[in-house]
Amino acid sequence: MLQQSDLLNIEMVEVPKGEILLRDDRIKAQWLVKIEPFLLGKWLVTQKVYQAVTGESPSSFRGDQLPVETVSWRDAVAFCNALSARYGLQKCYAFDDQIDDFIFDHEANGYRLPTEAEWEYACKAGDKSNRYGELNEIAWYKDNAGKTPHDVGLKKPNALGLYDMLGNVWEWCTDVYDGTVYGSYRIIRGGGWCDEERSCLATNRRRSHPRSFKIDDLGFRIARNL
Repeated sequence: MLQQSDLLNIEMVEVPKGEILLRDDRIKAQWLVKIEPFLLGKWLVTQKVYQAVTGESPSSFRGDQLPVETVSWRDAVAFCNALSARYGLQKCYAFDDQIDDFIFDHEANGYRLPTEAEWEYACKAGDKSNRYGELNEIAWYKDNAGKTPHDVGLKKPNALGLYDMLGNVWEWCTDVYDGTVYGSYRIIRGGGWCDEERSCLATNRRRSHPRSFKIDDLGFRIARNL
């Protein structure tokens, strides 16, 4: 089922409820997460949409249908709040600009980043492997990207109809990675255009600083509660 916002042509795919077993090889831990139905962007947020909402064009590579990149986590959630305000929806994030702290309203009806559990669950789309297809067919990565990101939606989607879940650009998630060890660092998923094959896995977890970290292979896609 596709939901479509007017004007900006933001297509959302309905992800059904279920559960996902996450794991962290660093600390040798795994945990089960229940997933409620939610909406997830069919595409990565493009430069055209990002500029239409924020008036800004931060990307290192330029093209309307290229994924926006060189955006921090704070940039991504500010976009989500601005998009929510544009459509009269409740903002999902409140944060203190002086510190790297935030409040995430799980019940708000506005746009947000997916949680990492939602992201992995949607990426796998019922597939038990770490990829939802042969990598060259589903992802832009080091061996086929030609040292550049590519327009969204050119590779094969997964079973839910989601494109570029692996490769092209990494994706910010809402969650803190490990507050006791890494403080406010947020989770990054999916792999990017300059990554080796081993990095483009549904289970691969990375993290970085929410305010200062911006790079040309890191973007995001949006989610909403149903």
